[in-house]
Amino acid sequence: MSKLVAVLSCVAVFCASLCGSVSAQTAQTKPVQVVAAENFYGDVVRQLGGAHVAVTSILSNPDEDPHLFEASPKTARALQNAALVVYNGADYDPWMDKLLGASKGNGRTSIVAAQLTGKKSGDNPHLWYDPATMPTVAKAVSAYLVQTDPAHKSDYDARLQAFLASVKPIDDKVAALRSHYKGVPVTATEPVFGYMSDAIGLDMHNARFQLATMNDTEPSASDIAQFEKDLRERRVHVLIYNSQATGALTKRMLKIAHDAHVPSISVTETLPAGKTFQTWMTSQLDTLAAALQGQAQ
Repeated sequence: MSKLVAVLSCVAVFCASLCGSVSAQTAQTKPVQVVAAENFYGDVVRQLGGAHVAVTSILSNPDEDPHLFEASPKTARALQNAALVVYNGADYDPWMDKLLGASKGNGRTSIVAAQLTGKKSGDNPHLWYDPATMPTVAKAVSAYLVQTDPAHKSDYDARLQAFLASVKPIDDKVAALRSHYKGVPVTATEPVFGYMSDAIGLDMHNARFQLATMNDTEPSASDIAQFEKDLRERRVHVLIYNSQATGALTKRMLKIAHDAHVPSISVTETLPAGKTFQTWMTSQLDTLAAALQGQAQ
């Protein structure tokens, strides 16, 4: 009888150990929960993590002005379960700092693009248009995933290398544009495309007008007059506008540009549906190239 009890005890211990092992394996294979404030950061995290991550992107509607976004209880709930949070910073998404402060996640990690790139409050916050930003963010995200889930290190490493290779054509396009159009005068309704414009070497006009529009304040009469003069007299080759924030003044400038035969190109602050970060950037650069080429002829 005692032998039977001993055998049954051993079986019970073995089963408990097996169940514990299965539970541990299940925990290891559960996707890393990630919240991205902006969907282009979310897209990059998906590319880097594959099936090993579950990503929720907060700003994802390309038809809405991101500056008008207000956080909801749903946003706060998403953050509660996040192991990793990725956001822009530099006062672009100040609601994220408030939500993180109010929702103390256990062991949660934050990756902030502005901190990685040395940007601060008052700098142009549209950091993803700087060609150097996303590779820097990608490396930080990949390092976190490897540290958190070392069992899949080889997959994360391969995905990072594939991502870095996939953004190189963007750098090549920027270099080609710079070689042809460095110093060419352009203008914009907002500084959304500012970092990319700088990388290409374009001569950007009407900076004060752009800052006022971005900060939702009225540009001065003299700044408006200068903008209109640049368009009417064709002192600029292209008008770049944010299609997610087309107020009355932007529409007015678009009409003046149209009448003066100055091409206008649209840029956005949110990744459009059906595109990756790479195809989004590439398509906008191709549109700019076509506009500049048309003006040069």
